[in-house]
Amino acid sequence: MLYFAYGSNLHHFQMKRRCKDSVFLKKINLKNFKLTFRSKYRAADIEPKKNSIVPGGLFEISKSDEKKLDIYEDFPILYKKYYFLYYGKEVMTYTMIKKTSFRFPTDRYLNIVKRGYKDCKLDLNFLRKALSN
Repeated sequence: MLYFAYGSNLHHFQMKRRCKDSVFLKKINLKNFKLTFRSKYRAADIEPKKNSIVPGGLFEISKSDEKKLDIYEDFPILYKKYYFLYYGKEVMTYTMIKKTSFRFPTDRYLNIVKRGYKDCKLDLNFLRKALSN
């Protein structure tokens, strides 16, 4: 199945450790969404926003990878699954259930996300913009 990562799962080493079958395919943009950080975990989330994009990584993952991600993402308590079409193919990602206010991420978490942006060759300006909320 196809999975869209936009936070710490962009980090290739971490993603491989978490999901052994995962294969990074390419970078893509999720349209009409914006990146933010929230909850007591100060983790990445996406929310609808017209004419905005969230850059991320498209991964191929197995069923067992999905189960591991469900546990890591605290599905269905913290995150729910969101599906969208990318060139006619269904892609799964996670989005937080409770849309709490913006919380600046911890340095440790932010560094993992930044490393992921480098791994996937994403534009860091999108991350800077999300942090300047």
